[in-house]
Amino acid sequence: MQIVLLCLMILKLTPAFAATVNDAYGGDPGCALGSGIYRHTCPEAEAIIFYWVEQAVAEDSRMAASLLRLHFHDCFVNGCDASVLLDDTQDFVGEKTAGPNLNSLRGFEVIDKIKSELELLCPQTVSCADILATAARDSVLLSGGPIWEMQMGRKDSITASKDAANSNIPGPNSTVDVLVAKFENVGLTLKDMVALSGAHTIGKARCTTFSSRLQSSSDSENIDFIASLQQLCSGLDNGNIVAHLDLATPATFDNQYFVNLLSGEGLLPSDQTLVNGNDQTRQIVENYVENPLAFFEDFKHSMLKMGSLGSPSNGQIRRDCRTVN
Repeated sequence: MQIVLLCLMILKLTPAFAATVNDAYGGDPGCALGSGIYRHTCPEAEAIIFYWVEQAVAEDSRMAASLLRLHFHDCFVNGCDASVLLDDTQDFVGEKTAGPNLNSLRGFEVIDKIKSELELLCPQTVSCADILATAARDSVLLSGGPIWEMQMGRKDSITASKDAANSNIPGPNSTVDVLVAKFENVGLTLKDMVALSGAHTIGKARCTTFSSRLQSSSDSENIDFIASLQQLCSGLDNGNIVAHLDLATPATFDNQYFVNLLSGEGLLPSDQTLVNGNDQTRQIVENYVENPLAFFEDFKHSMLKMGSLGSPSNGQIRRDCRTVN
């Protein structure tokens, strides 16, 4: 932990580079992101977030993937504004019951613990959106992945959109064309899509999300792998049965996910299609297999890019991440 905290302390972006990241990746000029935002107003913010994420991942290694996924599902719906954390109210239906999120997203209680401590130390200072982004970064780091300097300054939304969550978040059966369209819709490229798909090197998925893989009979498929999935999900009530997205190194953030794809062992159809469905995405996968450092660098770049997606200019700093002030 001491080495990790030292990395968090010494890894700093210059102000010029921070501005470049924000300008290049579409940050809202009314809510520009930057490093050191809480240096004076809440200097212990990152250490507090790291502490609670470390505790959660130590208790349940799957939580790293869950927190990373929370940030992803947040950013794809009207930007990184913590709208995914809002509970339903009489005024609107939140995003938690949207198809991609219902009985699927986890980690809300970890965010609650972080926010509660931050509110005691520095009230209404650190946004829930910044907590989500930082928790995602720390989850990658704690799983053995790369570290990057956080860009802070996001605002929390005052509403949410179940419809946008249903339409914007890529599904597990997506083809390459659908994946590219969904990513381009929020300003991310095909290369970003492949790099960020590498987040599936950690975590689990329910049988219901890869049921179409169980029916595959293509000669190009890994027959033994498909048979193992069929056996795992053979029960009549398999809705709660989960499989590792990366069977080889399930709790380690590495490039094994891409190795698996070349072996026909992508769990989700949207994973395996990166190799079987498009020559350009296959070439990127092959590069990441040969050069894991290239994957780490591209993943960091794409996470910064995704994390800068539109923070609301009329947003707020919520006191409770589940409700609007």
